[in-house]
Amino acid sequence: MAKVRVYELAKEFGVESKVVMAKLQELGEFVRSASSTIEAPVVRKLTDALQGPGGNAGKSAAKPGAPRKATPAKPAAPSPAAAARPAAPKPGAPAPKPAA
Repeated sequence: MAKVRVYELAKEFGVESKVVMAKLQELGEFVRSASSTIEAPVVRKLTDALQGPGGNAGKSAAKPGAPRKATPAKPAAPSPAAAARPAAPKPGAPAPKPAA
């Protein structure tokens, strides 16, 4: 296994990079930023810590900033007053002649 960046692991675990960096600090590993790389043994240690009994990898809980699935919006029914009016002419279309 090659070196892995912190932000890639965070994406894999479904948590923010800050969470992974904090956990690495708890494990005694030094990381400067989310773009820091970590070795395979450290990745295994981190995986065990996050998925173990005390760790929460965030997979079961929904992320607070995650977008929700959009439900299709129902088109609004036109009001009776709008149905009685003819539609506005499109720009560039010739104006209709008034009825005599």
